[in-house]
Amino acid sequence: MSFLYQLLGSLPLEAMQFLYMRRALLAILLLTPLLGLLGTMAVNQQMAFFSDALGHSALTGIGLGILLGVSNDLVSMLVFGIVWALLITAIRRSGAASADTVISVFSSTSVALGLLILAAGGGFAKYSPLLIGDIITVTEQDLLWLLLALVGGVAVWVLIYNGLLLTSVNASLARSRGIRTRLWESAFVVLVAVAVMLSIRWVGVMLINALLILPAAAGRNLANTARQHALWSVGIALVCGVVGLLAAFALNTSAGAAIVLCAAVCFALSLLVRKLRK
Repeated sequence: MSFLYQLLGSLPLEAMQFLYMRRALLAILLLTPLLGLLGTMAVNQQMAFFSDALGHSALTGIGLGILLGVSNDLVSMLVFGIVWALLITAIRRSGAASADTVISVFSSTSVALGLLILAAGGGFAKYSPLLIGDIITVTEQDLLWLLLALVGGVAVWVLIYNGLLLTSVNASLARSRGIRTRLWESAFVVLVAVAVMLSIRWVGVMLINALLILPAAAGRNLANTARQHALWSVGIALVCGVVGLLAAFALNTSAGAAIVLCAAVCFALSLLVRKLRK
């Protein structure tokens, strides 16, 4: 780790003279590739607001953790986020309501329940930073968690990708090929839940959905194949993460917001490129 700090410190950038900015940059380099990959499938399966519902559930996870005496907020968020993701998926499969309706119901319910618990006695101010996130608060222990999440997430992604892609294109065909579609879909939503919950503290509840979806949406406009879509999405997420972080340092503003705005610019440019190609 010290070698990486020294390497980043040797870069001709004022921001890299500060240890907290080096940690923040490492966090960006570990976080954005995983979000970029997961975003491609979220876009393909029209689950753009799924991560939004999961982000909102972080508040409820923390609140329930407090009620149950769980001292570690991350553990509370992870457990509740995974349960919430599987529950959304189960109800969506049942056909009781359209996917966007189910996600909207769960999103609003989790926000209301989280606020109800955390705002009791006027204590919500303590948790308000979760709404916008703060990447510069990342620690070395957090970096290790992000590294494990990236390695594990990519490994699971490679394992389930082909089956999940075929399921998203034609679920009946996937089942006829012996693919356990429900298992792959459940594995995917659990993976998204873990990535979202690990990112919340640094990206924020209000911005996590945009960071997951915008690079993938831009990549889809530029790609001709599934592989290109993944590469474009990861590349855009990485570039926007680094540029947004440095811009936030220079402007003394929110890093999460700057990163999302960079991704929004990339999406707008990708629309222009797509139009010119046609």
